[in-house]
Amino acid sequence: MRFDDLDDWLSWQETLHPSRIELRLERVGAVWAALGPEHFPCPVITVGGTNGKGSCVAYLESFYRAGGYRCGAYTSPHLLHYSERVRIDGAPVGSGDLCAAFARIDVVRGETPLTYFEFGTLAALDLFARARLDIVILEVGLGGRLDAVNILDADVAVVTSIGLDHTAWLGDDPAGIAEEKAGIFRAGRPAVIGSQDTPARLRARAEEIGARPFELGREHGWHKEPAGHWAWWGVEGARREALPAPAMRGPRQYDNAAAAICAAQCLHQRLPLSTGAIRQGLQRTRLAGRFQVIPGAVTWVLDVAHNPGAAAVLAENLALLGCDGRRHAVMALLADKDAAGVVTPLAPLIDCWHLAPAPSDRAMALSDLEAAVALASPSVASTSSTTVDQALASAGAVANEGDLILVFGSFVTVEAALRSLQIATV
Repeated sequence: MRFDDLDDWLSWQETLHPSRIELRLERVGAVWAALGPEHFPCPVITVGGTNGKGSCVAYLESFYRAGGYRCGAYTSPHLLHYSERVRIDGAPVGSGDLCAAFARIDVVRGETPLTYFEFGTLAALDLFARARLDIVILEVGLGGRLDAVNILDADVAVVTSIGLDHTAWLGDDPAGIAEEKAGIFRAGRPAVIGSQDTPARLRARAEEIGARPFELGREHGWHKEPAGHWAWWGVEGARREALPAPAMRGPRQYDNAAAAICAAQCLHQRLPLSTGAIRQGLQRTRLAGRFQVIPGAVTWVLDVAHNPGAAAVLAENLALLGCDGRRHAVMALLADKDAAGVVTPLAPLIDCWHLAPAPSDRAMALSDLEAAVALASPSVASTSSTTVDQALASAGAVANEGDLILVFGSFVTVEAALRSLQIATV
């Protein structure tokens, strides 16, 4: 084995390929062909989308676990610990298991260079293939068509939403982005579309390749019921009624939960789920950093929102949460993000901004953050710090009882807050 320590493996992986991201499947596909089984041993659901895909994966994981099935889930990025990315039966896999998987990959890859994400994806698939699972749920890292998880043919593919993000790799044309996201669809298999406002190109592409589209508002949907309940409906009379509100906050979570229910319904003949399991899953689903509310004399809200679509949803949720005092925002973004697009929907709700560069070598310059806030909130107080930890301390020092502190802008920004507040992710 090249290394015994997980951190050593991860540090080495970051140096192995000359590019941090390379959207191609030939290399990773060839390594998987040498490493893994010819046919994956259980059904696979692949989930892509600009926003909402992490929530959809979390719902599916909760549904199947509540139904008594052994479930594997692969997500990225992580917040506190790398092992959060690979879960079996709801628990992160051990560092030793990850190291063993990395060693197996290292042996079969020969001289093939792999990116950090490709190494992690192959390790997850290797561990899942060995674990005698009933279902595996994979989250797309970036795009879809050329993302490493797409080396497997998903039994059901989900695209939750389409928006502008990662434009350096995906472009800024919504129809083109939809084309990339639709790359996870397969002929003859269900293609779940989890939003009513995706570009028409997404469904059109599904139909062109012969996938079976299940689009929100057409082949499946949801509606509110009395007493705070809601119901999901699908084709051929499929229904799930008297469902509790999702434990994850915000109106958009109904769309994400509906997409997850639809995906599960598409596999119902192979892996039946009772409505009771769906209900339990909805009530149990939690996901750190997705409108995570930490109550107290001062309320903290942590959200990884880092693109305009996610910021608009965050603003919607924040307005509904309410606040008796002032709202403070701690923001740090990465350099490839649309600062103006992120700040604008939140600006009317924020009474004071606390800005800092993200703890990353890809951090957006503090001057760019300041310019975006000055443009959107010219009359609102703003302070700048050299680190996120200092910005958190700055907000905490001026917040009074009844105030709210929002921390958002990146996974690494929320990670800093979780560490500062000593909050675990699982």
